[in-house]
Amino acid sequence: MVGAHVYFVYMLASGHYGTLYVGVTNDIIARTWEHKNDRAIGFTRKYAVHQLVWFEQQQDIREAIAREKRLKRWRRDWKIALIEETNPHWTDLYPGLLKAGWFAQRPSA
Repeated sequence: MVGAHVYFVYMLASGHYGTLYVGVTNDIIARTWEHKNDRAIGFTRKYAVHQLVWFEQQQDIREAIAREKRLKRWRRDWKIALIEETNPHWTDLYPGLLKAGWFAQRPSA
């Protein structure tokens, strides 16, 4: 398989039990940075939704988009339960990803 890709379905929060946002990206580091620095115009900027509290990886963009759409239709309490399965304290996962050596994808030359 040439050029295998990884896609991320993710949730951001404005704080513990705060406003939630569901998105999809192929670069979790760059996209989260954009949200944190208000480069993403719209909902996350308006409501200060900057903390990465949950994400999962997908190999297929169609599956990732379908999962994002399903999660957006979920009830809020279901989203909270999903977050708390792996992140019960609603810790911002972004600093941990950076510390673990995750970097924004760079186009290959």
